[in-house]
Amino acid sequence: MQVGDVLRKKSARVATIRMNETVAVACQLMRSSNISALVVKDVVRTEGNTAVGMFTERDAVRAIAEHGAAGVNLKVSQLISVQQLVSCSSSDSLEHVRHLMNRHHIRHLPVIDNYSLVGVISIRDISTAFDEEANATLAISA
Repeated sequence: MQVGDVLRKKSARVATIRMNETVAVACQLMRSSNISALVVKDVVRTEGNTAVGMFTERDAVRAIAEHGAAGVNLKVSQLISVQQLVSCSSSDSLEHVRHLMNRHHIRHLPVIDNYSLVGVISIRDISTAFDEEANATLAISA
């Protein structure tokens, strides 16, 4: 099974936030969308609109734990690592993506095809896909 198979079952909308937004704005967006991660985009570069990282609930917790109430005023860019974005493509296998997540200790990956952000896959998406595949196999053998 491939990442694209999972994305086809999900909403096409990808929640993003700009690097210069605050933790407070990121938290409000995650809460209102009922999600736990946002793709961070750099819209300042001349290339523009480029995915540069992920902002997650863990980042929000870290901001508050390290800076107290002032953590909500930090910029998203202060909390993400933009050195190397870990991502996958829609043609990658779920096993490969699960391995990437385990190796990098992350739970969400942006899906990028031909330099364009096409979605986000989470460890929960992968787990659900494996469960559905196992249930389908059981139903066939029953």
